[in-house]
This record gives sequence, C-alpha cells and structure tokens, in this order.
Amino acid sequence: MPEPVKAPKIGPYQLPSPAVLAPMAGVTDRPFRQLCRKMGAGLVVGEMVSSNPALRNTRKSQLRLNHHGEPAPIAVQIAGGDPQSMAEAAIFNAANGAQIIDINMGCPAKKVCNKAAGSALLKDEPLVKDIVNAVVEAVDVPVTLKIRTGWDTANRNGVKIAEIAEAAGIQSLAVHGRTRACGYTGQAEYETIKTVKQHISIPVFANGDITTARQAAEVMNFTQADGVLIGRAAQGRPWIFREINHYLATGGEELPAPSNAEVQQILLDHLNELYAFYGDFMGVRIARKHVSWYLQQQPDAKAFRSVFNRLDTDAEQIQAINKFFQEINKRDAA
Repeated sequence: MPEPVKAPKIGPYQLPSPAVLAPMAGVTDRPFRQLCRKMGAGLVVGEMVSSNPALRNTRKSQLRLNHHGEPAPIAVQIAGGDPQSMAEAAIFNAANGAQIIDINMGCPAKKVCNKAAGSALLKDEPLVKDIVNAVVEAVDVPVTLKIRTGWDTANRNGVKIAEIAEAAGIQSLAVHGRTRACGYTGQAEYETIKTVKQHISIPVFANGDITTARQAAEVMNFTQADGVLIGRAAQGRPWIFREINHYLATGGEELPAPSNAEVQQILLDHLNELYAFYGDFMGVRIARKHVSWYLQQQPDAKAFRSVFNRLDTDAEQIQAINKFFQEINKRDAA
C-alpha cells in the first residue's frame, strides 16, 4: 500500500487534506464552503472581501463575513492595495472570527486590478513587501498569500514575490499557473510553480486547470507542491475533493462517479442551504447558476435550464429538480 500524501500545516492548523477550495467571488459562500468541507476539502476559503471599511455594512459583505457554524480553521481572503487599510481589514476579520487571513494578489479581474489590487500588485514589488509585512504584523493569526506567476509572460516574477512573502512571515503560498495578463485563457503552466517551490520552504499550493484527481496528483508530483487549490472544477462537482483524497491515499485508484441519486441528494441539500442562508428571493436566484453547473454534463440540460431559470419559488425549483432526475432514471432504466 503506498504512503498517503501528507497534508501540510498552515500555522498551527494541520489540514486533513491537501486539496483546498479556492476563494471565488459569488461562489464560495457559506453553504458552498460547508458542502465542500463535507466532501473532503482540507480547507475552504471564503469569498474575497474588500479592505474598504465603507463596504463592510453592505448586505453582500455581511453575508460574506458570516462564518456561523463553520469548523476551524476559518479562512478569509482580503483584497486591497494599501498597506494600512489591508492591515486594518486583517484586524477586523480576525476579530470577526477569521483564523487564517489570505491576501489576494491573484485575481485578474479588471474591476479589482484597476484599483491596484489583486494581481495588479505583482507589478510593484516594494508595495507587495509593504502590504505583506503590514498584514503579518497586524494580526496574531496565520497570514497566507495567493499570487499568479507574474504580471505577464515577459515578467514572471513569482519567485521574487514568493521570497518576499516568506521573509515577511507568510505561512503558505498559493500560485495560479497563469500571469495577470493571461486572465483565465490559455493553459496553466506549472514550471514556475515548481521553481517557486524550490526557492521557499513554506507550503506551496498549485492552482490552475486542475479538473480531475489524476491531474491533481500529476501537478503535485511535477511541482512538488504541498497541495492543490481547486476553483472552477468544484462548481457543480464538490465531490472532486473526495476523489482527489482517495486517489492520493491509494496511489492512483480512481473513485467511481457519484450515482444520479447521490448527485440529486447533494444538489437538493445544497439548494435548501442556499434558501436558508439567503432567503427565498435571493436563494432562488443564486440557485440557478449552481443548478447549471451540476447538470452541465446531463443530456437535455440546456432545455431544462431555460425552463428552470424562469422559476420564481424554492418549491418550484425543488419540484423541477426532482422531476428532471425522475426522467433521467426512466431513461437509464429503458
């Protein structure tokens, strides 16, 4: 029997799995975080919250800052471009229950980068140093960092940023295998992540285009990363975490795909958590994108989605999901 892959520690927290749910705005809310944790994620990171204190009392921010009932460690990602406001944001979030503060220097979205935050910061190494030092010094909880490989393909300064981060006391580093200029296009490259890992001693998590358990293992083996960050591949497939854990624990055995009955139950439970968390009006609307992700591989999913997205109540949505799976079961039994 092969030795199971050991998950890393972040500060005092021993992760139960090296597969981590990446923070995704509009996706990694509390219901989704809790679901992914049940499915085997070693750590789940909340949606990015702005360092701007004026935004903290909005309904959106209040929901993002809600960690009620979540098991430790609670990880919150902050974004901003000013050392003082980032330090204050870290203090605020730690006081609000965050046990790990993650700094976002990886988001390529223009609305973030135009404010000199996210991956735009990679262009300014002295500012990166000032921000990570300010945040680490501001709080007693572990501080982690998410970056890209660099600003563009001619300026892959991920190694330099990683060395700045480690020197400042950053406890772990996640690296997306694309530059800021790449956005989410093209293929992720892992050579830079491998080089980053060779230059620092803190845990490194590889991120980008990891969509299967086999890919997770291959990327970890190639880069020697301590874990993987799973983002878009978990949308509609939260069981990817247990698949990765099983593959790593068994040295390459792939779990069978979940049955239709299990997918139906996971989806229904997820929808009910969304309704409870957001209320019926918002919950019904947020449910639509999740349903789209869950069913994207199913035949007739496109036609179903066009009908489903016009439903306005939770009861109608639940009824529609149950009917959809009844039809699938009839077709499979035929």
